[in-house]
Order: sequence, then structure tokens, then C-alpha cells
Amino acid sequence: MARASRGASRTRTLGLVLRNSEILGRISPAIGSHRYLLLGRPSPAWIGTHLDFLQLGPKQQQLLAPLAPHPPPPISPPDRAAARGLGGCRELEMRPAAAAAASVLHAPRRARGAVSLVAARCASSSSPSVAAAAAATSYDHVSFVKEVAATDPPEHLNSLLNVLQARGENIVSPGARRGLIPLVVPLSESPQGNLTSLLRWPTAPRGMEMPVVEVRDHGLWLLAKNVNQYIHRILVEADSSAESGDDLWSAVRDDLWSAVGEAGGNIYKRGDFKESQMADLDVYLLKKVGLFPDIIERKASRHLEKGDHVSALITGEFYTRDQFPGFGRPFVFNSVLQKRVGRTSEAKESARVALKSPWWTLGCRYEEAAELAGWEDEQIEFIREKVTEEGKQDDLKKGKAPEQVVLDEAAFLMDLATVDGNWDDVVDRIAECYREAGIHDIAKFIAYRE
Repeated sequence: MARASRGASRTRTLGLVLRNSEILGRISPAIGSHRYLLLGRPSPAWIGTHLDFLQLGPKQQQLLAPLAPHPPPPISPPDRAAARGLGGCRELEMRPAAAAAASVLHAPRRARGAVSLVAARCASSSSPSVAAAAAATSYDHVSFVKEVAATDPPEHLNSLLNVLQARGENIVSPGARRGLIPLVVPLSESPQGNLTSLLRWPTAPRGMEMPVVEVRDHGLWLLAKNVNQYIHRILVEADSSAESGDDLWSAVRDDLWSAVGEAGGNIYKRGDFKESQMADLDVYLLKKVGLFPDIIERKASRHLEKGDHVSALITGEFYTRDQFPGFGRPFVFNSVLQKRVGRTSEAKESARVALKSPWWTLGCRYEEAAELAGWEDEQIEFIREKVTEEGKQDDLKKGKAPEQVVLDEAAFLMDLATVDGNWDDVVDRIAECYREAGIHDIAKFIAYRE
């Protein structure tokens, strides 16, 4: 296939895939992370290498403190009070023992080290003028979503903030967005630098809720389709682990339930997992809570490990059937499955479908998906040409509407930033593209940075 024809089939706006001027309506969350609780009392070595879900709240700190191999240094994030931006969220400060337990329990999830995203942004943008601007306008998360992101705040957003803080995460100001993909609203940061956020789709259909995502170097990783679903999963996993009879997990459950408040009873009935008599937690989550990409991927991988290629491929195909429309991750994973069972041509085709989606939704680096597709740098070169003045004039001459040309430019700049790894270099131009297209509320949101 010629480079031009491949590139031409990939015209789209953020959150919408357009082919031959037909909107295919591909709008949805990114891929999920592998977070879950395991039963039993772990050893210190096991804690340090396997558990990536739990961070301690007040009640379980004394239970776990003896497992910490060394006295903990106090947690001192830069300007904690300024960074919280809680609004209606209850304060659940970690005392020293809790800080120690959290540092032991957090297994690193960042593929390229555990450097704090917030700290990195502060280091690169700590001028007096920036600090003055941040002090002049301070939003809590609910107000920020409503007034800056220009959408309806999730009903139980403050409950989620409480839960995240009870797990030992530091609440982050919603405007602390320097260095991040400009479509997220930061919520909290773990000691390893994992940033939990909300995703604000610029072209979301009416009634679509804000997904909960994790910010990664290459883009976003879906945690849940919405706030309620994420809270629901956390409560179920804690409840399941507490049923082992272990005091630590019981304390974890109690702290999370205390943090979530009245919303917890509306989302999940405590003890329901045990009453269901389901032996497999993943099965319960898929049936009772919702679809999570990490669980679907784990299910397919288990089939493959058992040698059941048919079930693995059926699961992979199900994954791509608009369960998470508009995102490339399901197609990337399906490509990997196809390749592992020897279906080379199908693997390439699935990867090429993935690359028609925004590259920050692939759940991996662009280069990995391009290798699966059998491509080199053709697509990158094509996009770099499209965002030049000459490339935009060519589109106008072909009859494309000026508004569509600038929206395409915004999408292409997002893709290139995913590859180049620097969002701040293009965020102002992306915002300007939306202004030129007449979408002023999104332009304001994208441009906002403390």
C-alpha cells in the first residue's frame, strides 16, 4: 500500500475517527491497568515485588508497620497543602507508620522508572509568574471539571478522592497539568509517580461519563469507564481479600469503606462477593461491575497459556467489538494474540486498525504497534507533512472545510507528541486549533495550566 493512501485513510479528529468524511463515532476510554488484591498475609519480600493495588489508610498502618524492613522517611511532597485541591474531600492524612507501609506496599508500575510526574513538572516550570498564576486561581476538582473542563462532574468524584487518599495517594491540584497530555484532569499521585486522572474527551457524545485513567509516558491507560465503576471495583477487591480472615485486609476494607462514605452503599453491598459464591474474582467483576480491559487481556492470556488458542482468539475478537470504541488498545492486544498463534497477516491487519486511532490510546509505544503492523516511519513522516502550511493548504484545495483542517491538525499534533514525548511544545497550538474551529470551551480547557 502506498504511503499516501495509508495516510489519507487516517483523517480524524480527537476522539472521532473519520474515513472518507464519514464519522465512525469512535469515542471511548483507554486501556485498563492490572490492579488487584491477593489473599493472605504476604511476606515483606512478596509485598515489595508483587502488590501493586494497595496503599494503607489509618487503621491498618499498625498492622503492617512491623513488615517494613527499615524506619520510613516521612512523605513530604512539594507543597502538599497547595497540591491537594480537595474541595469537599475529607482529609485522611497518613501518619509516619502509614507512610512506611505505603512505601512497602507500592510495587512500581511505571515502565521507565518511578520519577514523580508532578515533581518533574514543578522542576521544569517553577517560575515566579507561574506560581503567581496558580495562586491567583485555585479550583477544587468538582469546580475545575465544571468550570474549566466544561462538563458535568462525576456524582461521586469527592468519594473517589477520599478513597485514593485512603490508599496513601497524594491528592493533586486539578490544574497541575504541565507536561501531561492536555485532555486529563489530575486527581492523585502514588509514591511511585503513577498519576490517576479523569479524561475529558473533546468530542464526547452527550451523556458520556468521564473515564478514570492513568497517565503514562506513551499516553493513557484506562482504569475504569467512569468513577462509580472504579470505586465499585476497589470495594469489591478489598471485600474479597478481607474475606480471607486476615486482619490487615480487614483493616484495608474498613478504611476504604470509611473513606467512600454514603456513596459506598449505593455502589456495592458489602459482602456481596462472598454471597455470590463465585470462585473467580475476575468473573464477578466482569459480570457485576463492568468490562475492564486488563481483565479481558488477562482472561485471553490465560487461555493462551493453557494452549486453548480458540478461546484466546475469541476473547481477543470480543475485545475489539466496540467494547471500548475509538481506542487502539484492543486491536494492539488482538494483534499480539494473532502473532503468538502464528497468524501473521491477521496480526498486521489488527495493528494497522489500531494505528488509525489516536496513538495515545494504544496502551503501548507507537513504535511497538508500528512494528506489529509491519511499518517503519512512513506514518510519522506523513503526519509531519500534514501539519505544515503546505500540507494544510493542500487539504483546503481538495475541498476540506477549514474547521476540519484545524481539527485534523490538533489530532496529528497529539499523535506526534505521543512519539516525541513533549506535550508542552504543542499544547498552545492544539488549543488554538480548537479556537479556530469554534470550539472555545475545549480550547480553554486544553490551554489551562497552573
